[in-house]
Amino acid sequence: MKKLVLPVLLALTAAAGFAPAALAQTCTSTPASAIVTVPASTITTNTTWTNDKIYVLDGFVYVDNGATLTIQPGTIIKGNLATKGSLIIRRGAKIDARGTAAQPIVFTSNQPAGQRAAGDWGGLIICGAAPQNLAGDPTIEGGVVANFGGNNPADNSGFLQYVRIEFPGVAFLPNNEINGLTLGAVGSGTTIDHVQVSYSGDDSFEWFGGTVNAKYLIAFRGTDDDFDTDNGYSGKVQFGVSLRDPAVADFASGGASNGFESDNDVNSSTATPQTSAVFSNMSVFVPSGTLATPYANAMHIRRNSSISIFNSVFAGHPWGLLLDGSTTQANAAAGTLALQNNVLAGFATNRKARVNSGATYNAKQFLGATNDTTLSVAGLLLGANNFSMAWNTNFQPQAGSPLASGAAFTNAKFSGDTFFDRVSFRGAFAPAGATGTGTANWATGWTNFDPQNSCYSAPGAVLSAKDEVPQLNRLGVYPNPTAGAATLAFELLRPAAVTVRVLDVTGRTVAVLTQGQRLSTGQQELALPSTLKNGLYTAQVQTEESSQAVRFVVSK
Repeated sequence: MKKLVLPVLLALTAAAGFAPAALAQTCTSTPASAIVTVPASTITTNTTWTNDKIYVLDGFVYVDNGATLTIQPGTIIKGNLATKGSLIIRRGAKIDARGTAAQPIVFTSNQPAGQRAAGDWGGLIICGAAPQNLAGDPTIEGGVVANFGGNNPADNSGFLQYVRIEFPGVAFLPNNEINGLTLGAVGSGTTIDHVQVSYSGDDSFEWFGGTVNAKYLIAFRGTDDDFDTDNGYSGKVQFGVSLRDPAVADFASGGASNGFESDNDVNSSTATPQTSAVFSNMSVFVPSGTLATPYANAMHIRRNSSISIFNSVFAGHPWGLLLDGSTTQANAAAGTLALQNNVLAGFATNRKARVNSGATYNAKQFLGATNDTTLSVAGLLLGANNFSMAWNTNFQPQAGSPLASGAAFTNAKFSGDTFFDRVSFRGAFAPAGATGTGTANWATGWTNFDPQNSCYSAPGAVLSAKDEVPQLNRLGVYPNPTAGAATLAFELLRPAAVTVRVLDVTGRTVAVLTQGQRLSTGQQELALPSTLKNGLYTAQVQTEESSQAVRFVVSK
């Protein structure tokens, strides 16, 4: 949370009808008979969305009055940019979204392939009746009308399995954003596993209280935090991975992009239930290279949180751990906040752990006592394309990786637990070739690491299989927003004749950076014009094989 974007400018993009050059792939038009527009409304009776249709959320769509929204495997749901299309499951209602590895359910942008961006639509919000620690009957953030919280830890909001959520995260107001997946006081009777959030304009996953457990989560190329826990969340999460774009982060005033961010509440109070979630086997990565300034901590634990993280691996953030605030530091000293058997790789000695200014607690000693902070990133023996962000991203480490062992489940927080798989490896994935419980590559098949170029124009066509590696990858602008000078960065996986144009909000070309220039394989960086006036622009990169575009804001 805590980000200011420019929703008015983003809305202008849709109104202007921006149309970059056609992609190399051919996306067929969706038959009108297959499109179901769901207007801003409230669903109050049991309803089923079927995979022979494509559903377009045209505003805030609520499920209420104890109704269940059932979504068939392989169904595509799109959010409208101009109306901030969102799906909100109110307290007492349910969602039954049980996709499969062969037929995942996809929530995505209604923008055409090649024109999508973080914050194209709202996101998925689920509210339940499990405990949380805010007074009264709070309303979930994001500008929607939905209360959350109650006294039923086992509350059941339904099923979310094999689901992708792409290009969500619109800001309704500053510090009041919709995340990719927002869970407000969702109870442990709810089933959540195999969920991928990609290109979120705010946090990828955020829990506000609740007791819901989850496995197999992916946060891909988000803007703000990857895993954010607040207001007494006390559930359990195992097997999660985040991979960031180093050029994309929370550029708002006071913004910072963390792997984990955790609060008890905004006031650092002792309100109960206390945030005490337990995470295990997480992998939190930022690729090496020039990082956008707002990148901050692999873990920012603050405001009296007692979150605990075990058997996980962190690499790439500027800082490892920030224990922020005297109450949080006291929780670490007392053991209610535990970090054990984790690997923090590649962090300089003075950047492994810290406390806020003026504090005297020894965070380096706390971290070093039960975690491995000595390994280099290369020493992890991660897969060759573990950080590549290409369509065929594979997170499994290589055989022989030190991550193959070192996990432990002996802390008292695991006593009597039946949720966590007792695996031997650290991080979200076992090394290649490993056998035994939990060692399969659970991201195979149902995921999509190139949603920008997926057509999503045929009902039920949700898998992302491709015949070849795309030529163009990792397109971004930094800083974004910019006060003038900025850099356009992208990667070529094969040599290409490249044309780069800058277009204004009406689609008019205002600058040509290159015209058919032959560029070699590798990372490319081009200076964007520093003379652009305030407004929203699009940088378009076209090769002989593909075309991609990225929006950026000039605010002087």
